[in-house]
Amino acid sequence: MKNTYTFLAPCHFGLESVLKRELQDLGLEISLVEDGRVTFQGDMQALCRANIFLRTAERVLLQVGRFQAESFDELFEKIKALPWEDYIPANGKFWVTKATSVKSRLFSPSDIQSIVKKAMVERLKQHHGVSWFPEDGAAYPVRITFLKDEAVVGIDTSGVSLHKRGYRKLASKAPITETLAAALLMLTPWKGDRILVDPFCGCGTFPIEAAMMAANMAPGVNRSFTAEEWKNLVDRKLWYEAVTEAGDLLREDISTDIQGYDIDPDMVKAARENAREAGVDHLIHFQARPVSELRHPKKYGFLVTNPPYGERLEEKAALPGLYREIGEAFARLDSWSMYLITGYEDAERYIGRKADRNRKIYNGMLKTYFYQYLGPKPPRRQKQEA
Repeated sequence: MKNTYTFLAPCHFGLESVLKRELQDLGLEISLVEDGRVTFQGDMQALCRANIFLRTAERVLLQVGRFQAESFDELFEKIKALPWEDYIPANGKFWVTKATSVKSRLFSPSDIQSIVKKAMVERLKQHHGVSWFPEDGAAYPVRITFLKDEAVVGIDTSGVSLHKRGYRKLASKAPITETLAAALLMLTPWKGDRILVDPFCGCGTFPIEAAMMAANMAPGVNRSFTAEEWKNLVDRKLWYEAVTEAGDLLREDISTDIQGYDIDPDMVKAARENAREAGVDHLIHFQARPVSELRHPKKYGFLVTNPPYGERLEEKAALPGLYREIGEAFARLDSWSMYLITGYEDAERYIGRKADRNRKIYNGMLKTYFYQYLGPKPPRRQKQEA
């Protein structure tokens, strides 16, 4: 019988429901949804498939324990009580790569990291019967989060964050992460046979993620993961099976109407290069053009974009005019919908129209709003023509 493990998938605050739906679509069993993460159950095949297929998770952690701890002594004893030997072999390289603490008595990340490592060493010494660890084998990076004195401890199976798909060699000055772009696209009714335009495409993240979704291209298929080296836990063939599954699901015979525009020709060049790296350059049309020149003859399209929102003081003065141009461009598009993520508080005012829906999303530590302007649904006949 296959062993069942508990896994954690962290995500952007406010987008847990999107990740939950993704996990359900993969046929995985969800046990808990909390702020910024979803917990699910599965075997090691689930670990491989989650890493390769999830578009909106930041990483996948193998949960080792979950407990209350209000003192460093208690933390030490409870970490030492966990079955680390079930996961980390005698030559494994292990360290606490990250500790975070919110509203908890134990709040110093460096002290938490140090205590956890010491307790792990004590436990593994006893079980592996050694007094010293060479740490020259596979890597087992540990992460621990505290919230209201509850610790959740896991081993990171992904390594580099999952938003790094491997295609973005060139970035704009304020890029949106690939995971956030994918999640926002999933919050819209857009499907691959509909028109999608990003008039502030920067390095191309929205159009590229949209093209990958249209082609059913698994986001993790061209990168590596830390757990690929865990010979003691994950059979190599499980990775091959997940990659083969991804290849079988890829739709190479599709055509799309996905467009990315930016006022900066260098950014358009970078976006084209990134799309080529991702293998979707044939599905996207990039062009240097300002938002004021945005027009499209067809109906029922989607604007999905991350316009500037004045992170730098010198940009602030230009924002009212820019958002007015966005509003005017959208007004020219017949029966379109617009989805716009921005930290600019006066966005609706200068667009000249209140959004139908508004969702608060944390982009890192930055509070942003996902403004949703909902256009009419196309008639059924129109859909068949498209």
